[in-house]
Amino acid sequence: PNIVYALKQRGHDAGKSVPKALGVCEQIGRYACMILMWLPLLVWKFGFGSPAEFVLYLLLNGVLIFAYYLGWLRYFKKPGLKIAMALAVIPTLVFLTSGLLLRHWLLAAAAILFGISHGRITYITHAGNRRTGHNAVSFDMTPEDKRR
Repeated sequence: PNIVYALKQRGHDAGKSVPKALGVCEQIGRYACMILMWLPLLVWKFGFGSPAEFVLYLLLNGVLIFAYYLGWLRYFKKPGLKIAMALAVIPTLVFLTSGLLLRHWLLAAAAILFGISHGRITYITHAGNRRTGHNAVSFDMTPEDKRR
């Protein structure tokens, strides 16, 4: 869903109001989380403390990922600030849950960095659109899209 969103937003100026440092923090947090999900960097014992923690990990992340995809379906039908914020928080919770249950503190820290910056960027871009009436998250074909 993120790729579809990125392709539909190509050429929109929604990102211009986001402070550069905030965008850098988001990208550092995003890529650190993606890498640290499979790379146990600075973790002496990589794994779950018990079988119950593993089951909790599977259940929590399963529910979160399911909710994430349902959120995208809702967002593609009717974009808005509330659903956008949920879509910003859910991946953070997946990364944070993984970091905490695996005792991968670097992943947990990266998830917090990503969550704070991604949430703030989502709020800036969507709340600004509500005030100005500009809908930078429209999924209708524009005349420019039809010419491509």
